[in-house]
Amino acid sequence: MKQEKGGRIGNLPANINIMNPVPNKDAKSIIKLVRQNGKISGYELSDGRVLSKREGVALAKQGGIRGVAIASRNGNEYLRSLPDGDESNNLGDLPSAPHGFT
Repeated sequence: MKQEKGGRIGNLPANINIMNPVPNKDAKSIIKLVRQNGKISGYELSDGRVLSKREGVALAKQGGIRGVAIASRNGNEYLRSLPDGDESNNLGDLPSAPHGFT
């Protein structure tokens, strides 16, 4: 996404990210999304682990997930793709994992 006038990135506020964690050298990537009722409820990582949304945010804050920022909406933290000009790797465009949480 590119920065536009008026402090916006696309149709989102430019300050939507509350934290841009620095990934560790062994940080994993998110490869799939876990959805429940159409909403993102978790993430599948490149090492096969499946994390809840809350666990994903906590791991990203520790530098364990690369390519994401922490954002907040209505007090709820979630992960967002870092804008890099390539929309094909945005979290919302990733495939869904075939499993949920038990």
